[in-house]
Order: sequence, then C-alpha cells, then structure tokens
Amino acid sequence: MLIREIQQKDNKSIAKVIRDIFHELDAPKVGTAYADPILDTLYEVYQAPRSVYYVVEHEGKVVGGCGVAPLEMLKPVQHDIVKVCELQKMYFAPEIRGTGYAEKIIEKCLEFAKTQGFELCYLETLSFMTTAQKLYKRIGFENIDGPMGNTGHNSCEVWMTKKL
Repeated sequence: MLIREIQQKDNKSIAKVIRDIFHELDAPKVGTAYADPILDTLYEVYQAPRSVYYVVEHEGKVVGGCGVAPLEMLKPVQHDIVKVCELQKMYFAPEIRGTGYAEKIIEKCLEFAKTQGFELCYLETLSFMTTAQKLYKRIGFENIDGPMGNTGHNSCEVWMTKKL
C-alpha cells in the first residue's frame, strides 16, 4: 500500500469511499462530510495554502484518505487562523481497516501541519465512531467540550484537539 498526495484523478474514487462508509454505518448524511459541497473536488480544495490531502492506494485503487487544512473560524482572529488546523475527512474502506494505515496517514498529516507552523490540531467525529476515537486518543488527541470553528458539521458531537 502507498500513501501519497491526492491527484485530480482521485476525486471520484475518494468521494465514493467516503460516501460508501456513511451508507455502511448508516451515519447521518446531513451536517457531516457526506454533505460537504467540496466532497467531489478534494484535489482542488487541498491545493489551498497550508493544506494537504493524502490517499492510501492499494493495488491501484484508492481505499482511504485523510487531510489537514487551516481551521475555518467562526469569528476569525488572525492569530487563531495561523495556529489552528483541522484534521479532515479521514475515512478508510473496510478492506484496509486495522492495518495501521490510519495512524500512518494521521502522523503524515500532523508532520505536514507542523511544517506549516500550526500549533494545535482540531478534529470532530461522530460519537459512535469509537474505534477512530481510540486511535485519536492513542496519538495524543484529547476531548474538548464543544466545537471550534465553522466546519458545518453540526451532526458531529465529539470534538478533540492535539498540541503539535
């Protein structure tokens, strides 16, 4: 398996992986990544400054991915924008879960974030995604009491941060 930066040709594949997981888990479609208007254009979105999205490719097929980008703030304060990033859209097809690639891709995202000068990484997830939460905690993320920023993911009820 290979972890690499997203390419334009990956847009359709990674969007399908993400949507398939929402169907598999019967997860909320509204107020989550499923409904993001950018989901079909992740390559273009992650060309923005201080942003990156990595995919996992297995035998020529995209089977997962994860990205990091500046956290969009509700009421931006310049120092907040500079220091806080968000771990985004980490999803893996069933065939590669439990292989360690989630941890590898998160570490790759966090290393990128550090090179971009971020000091805090934020993420949000759904409460029933307990396996992902255990992984986040093992990596050093801690729960916080409420959401940060303007992600549009109002169905997510678990919020976490990690100092970089």
